[in-house]
Amino acid sequence: MALIYISVGSNMDRDRHIRQGVKALEQHLGALQLSSVYESEAVGFCGDSFYNLVVGANTGLSILECKSLFKQIEDKYGRDRTAERFSGRTLDLDLLTYDDLICQQPVQLPRAEITENAFVLWPLAEIAPQQIHPITKKSYAELWRNYAKQQKLWPVPFDWS
Repeated sequence: MALIYISVGSNMDRDRHIRQGVKALEQHLGALQLSSVYESEAVGFCGDSFYNLVVGANTGLSILECKSLFKQIEDKYGRDRTAERFSGRTLDLDLLTYDDLICQQPVQLPRAEITENAFVLWPLAEIAPQQIHPITKKSYAELWRNYAKQQKLWPVPFDWS
């Protein structure tokens, strides 16, 4: 079993898509560890604010199987594959880590977004503070304490029912 962390985000009908995405992940992966839900301004384009969280899970799926599952879930909930890279999303699921694996193919692991974006690092540091980033060799809590970029991000109360 591999320990994986997944970034979950939405800026279109956010509550519904976050709930549906997490429910679908739970159906396929079993028990999940969830961070708080955070709201952040869109990064890289002008658009509605996002809801983001990080999900931890144990899986027997391969990296390719995870990638395929996440695309299937995104598509089920209306992900537009023809949209520009930096644009609104009904649901965005990204594999952040797969155990301590470092690779570029079939996906980049660990994802660069971990150290680049507060909306990934803060929730990851919340649920995995002592886990060590495979490249920097620093804990996610330490990386978050030393995060210096200016990105607006705040926790929001979220109704999971």
